[in-house]
Amino acid sequence: MTFISDQVRASGSLIGLAIGDAFGAPLEGSPAPRERITEMLPGGRLPRRKGEVTDDTLQALAVAESLVSCHGFDPGDMMARFVSMFRKSPQWFGPTSSTVFSLVIAGTPFQDASRIAHERLGGSRSNGSVMRGFPVGIFYAPSSVTEVSIACSRLTHYDMAAAHASAFLNQMVSRMCRGRSRDEAFRAAISACRDAGVARLLGNYRACPPEPSLDALPASHAALYCFMHAGSFEEALTDAVNLGGDADTVGACCGALAGACWGAGAIPDRWIRVLEDLPHIGSVARDLAESAEE
Repeated sequence: MTFISDQVRASGSLIGLAIGDAFGAPLEGSPAPRERITEMLPGGRLPRRKGEVTDDTLQALAVAESLVSCHGFDPGDMMARFVSMFRKSPQWFGPTSSTVFSLVIAGTPFQDASRIAHERLGGSRSNGSVMRGFPVGIFYAPSSVTEVSIACSRLTHYDMAAAHASAFLNQMVSRMCRGRSRDEAFRAAISACRDAGVARLLGNYRACPPEPSLDALPASHAALYCFMHAGSFEEALTDAVNLGGDADTVGACCGALAGACWGAGAIPDRWIRVLEDLPHIGSVARDLAESAEE
């Protein structure tokens, strides 16, 4: 491995994810607020302190730490980290991931768990694998991103549309972290996308308004829509979390994109100052950037 070409963007992507998660958490499950929220707040569906992250960030950190520790994607190691986290705080996880981790704990081989969960639940197109997958885009060069993103997603989400949505956004992050512009990264992600439905929705993001859904495709679209329409990190993230709905996940996804585009220095200091566990998040971000492929 060699140093990534722009560590400021790489670190900005992971820190931006955490900022978006913490900013959006108090609005999770709520309608869009009547007055625009511009500051970190406490509260939420699962009450949290101001600046406290959710499992969106914790799972992304687990992905990042596994990539660094194993010098690449190791599905067994990554699943072990997810399961350890789930044992400590199962209430934080959505039904898809919870079912997968419970199956693994009960003895199901991790290679089979997502398929069984998909069949048991009648689907797995939720957004949990998209929100956590951005370290794959930071770590891997564009030539490897799609394949690894799909494999990482399918550890818990058997649905291929969720996997390709993750790969699309990760392709953008990979390119922006390596010096490409937002528009260049977007066009390249369309070209690299292997799913016609995902390419159609995300490639024509202007065609419909954003929906902050639990579904992987609308959630990815909402994050992309807010990011592509914005002129700054602050504008992108504020637009994203003020959609309400699954605000922490849409915020996390938008923050990862915006951080990769504008870098860590573009994140408002007033949000950075209240982010809990910033030293650890920053340390993981630096390790990931230093281990990443050119």
